[in-house]
Amino acid sequence: METSSVFQSLFSLGLVVASIFLVAWLLRRVQNLRPRGAAALRIHGGLSVGGRERVMWIEAGGQHLLIGVAPGRVNTLHVFAEAPIETEIAAVSTAVLAPKFGDLLKRALGKESA
Repeated sequence: METSSVFQSLFSLGLVVASIFLVAWLLRRVQNLRPRGAAALRIHGGLSVGGRERVMWIEAGGQHLLIGVAPGRVNTLHVFAEAPIETEIAAVSTAVLAPKFGDLLKRALGKESA
């Protein structure tokens, strides 16, 4: 009698684990299906400008925006009259990037002139 209860418990446990995997699979399939309006918002890029602050370039409803995102706050920084060329945005973002750690370390150790 004890063996049948162990098998029954194992069967129940297997059924619960299989149900969890089935629900996870279904959620993954459903999340890939997007409503028709979801393509109206697109993130082209972003740059961290502080600990929790970011500047992001997004496209919303065919209009390109530069927005600032901070905890509890989103501000429109600029609305582009026409779609910016991505290479120009990439050039601007690389010019704004902070220096690399290796460069800072060399400068701090005096191995490279500033």
